[in-house]
Amino acid sequence: MHIDSLNWNILNLLQQNARISNAAIGRQVGISSPAVSERIKKMEDAGLIQGYKTIVSPFAAEYQLKAIITLRAFMGKLKPFLLKVKTYNQVINCYRITGNENIVMEVVLKNQKQLEGFIDELIVYGETKTQIVLSHVVAHNPIKSLDKKPSNK
Repeated sequence: MHIDSLNWNILNLLQQNARISNAAIGRQVGISSPAVSERIKKMEDAGLIQGYKTIVSPFAAEYQLKAIITLRAFMGKLKPFLLKVKTYNQVINCYRITGNENIVMEVVLKNQKQLEGFIDELIVYGETKTQIVLSHVVAHNPIKSLDKKPSNK
């Protein structure tokens, strides 16, 4: 699907606030609410918009640790791990990557004891490395058009 500048503007607004009304979007991009609705529906049908979600603060939900864990799978353990990782409630994102490690996970945990127990579960699948997240530098950044040139304002 070709994404014109109007659709990019709609996408930017939705990525900032998925609950924004079609009327509010229309006012900001200069088209009617039904036209916004039609464009959003087309982007949903094309798979460009994959869904809408609520972002929960792990710290407000009493998870005191956020960590990045990489896994270098042992021979024959990658496929079983790929099935198992989907069952871990601690894992909020998991990526299969290139390089020395096979997996990068973003996890949330209540405390260091829970982290230790989780790592103990992982080591049967491979060698792990853990980094504790201190803060977000960029979080939930919207996907934007790469065709736009940065302005010199």
